[in-house]
Amino acid sequence: MSQTIEQVRWTIYDVEGLPENDWIRYEILDGELFMTRSPHRRHQQACVKISTLLDTWSESNNLGVTIFAPGLIFSEFDSVIPDVVWVSHERLEQIEDEAGHLTGAPELVVEVLSPGKQNERRDKQAKLKLYSITGVQEYWIVNYFTKQVEIYRREQAQLVQVATLLETDAITSPLLPEFSAVVRFLFP
Repeated sequence: MSQTIEQVRWTIYDVEGLPENDWIRYEILDGELFMTRSPHRRHQQACVKISTLLDTWSESNNLGVTIFAPGLIFSEFDSVIPDVVWVSHERLEQIEDEAGHLTGAPELVVEVLSPGKQNERRDKQAKLKLYSITGVQEYWIVNYFTKQVEIYRREQAQLVQVATLLETDAITSPLLPEFSAVVRFLFP
């Protein structure tokens, strides 16, 4: 007699019951729980640099806000913590809940890769798919090991890769008028 084992589907409510720990982040992708430790120093430095560049640009034009490591709750089975997001003021009013979580897609999501194949697969496959189906307009995957940035933009209702930028290339975006940053300045 064979038994079928049902896969446990985690929800945002299950995560609320897990122990709080400043060194561990809990994310749920399609009901699968991921626990990640505090990232490497270089990862954090790249996040700060990206956030600072976007925030400086945002402050100069007042089109939106840059948020460092926000909670994105798309459904009870999909809740992630990207490294950096940029969201327009109009969109923020639509998607921010009373707890300060974003319950819909910001225009731009940035993930800085952490070491390990599992982390790379999560950012380049699972999160790419999630951000694509939830309506993110642009997704940057930043690799501080190779000093490259993969740019994905929404085309025909899905995110597709439009560029891989190297150290001397400049990042620009139709979402961010007059924003430009040379890739090498994103890295410590």
